[in-house]
Amino acid sequence: MTDSFPRLRPWSRPTEALGLLLSGATARTCLPVALVVGTVLSVVNQGDVVAQGMAGLTVGLKVVANYAIPFLTSSTGALLAVRDRSVRHG
Repeated sequence: MTDSFPRLRPWSRPTEALGLLLSGATARTCLPVALVVGTVLSVVNQGDVVAQGMAGLTVGLKVVANYAIPFLTSSTGALLAVRDRSVRHG
């Protein structure tokens, strides 16, 4: 059996988790999720506006959010799976 999150090391402080996220440690497992979910959300929620050629900045920002939110959600789940709860901080 292979490790689901081979590049994620245990963390105990939020700053460590943020460092893992910003270094791209969650990208390999979470980016495919974000691409699929973001595409589905974009087609369902903004597809008609884009197809009509009426997409502006607001629609563009919504499409970006459609990809960012699932990426951050799945990354949070991946990071919580490797959280080291045995370390206590005063």
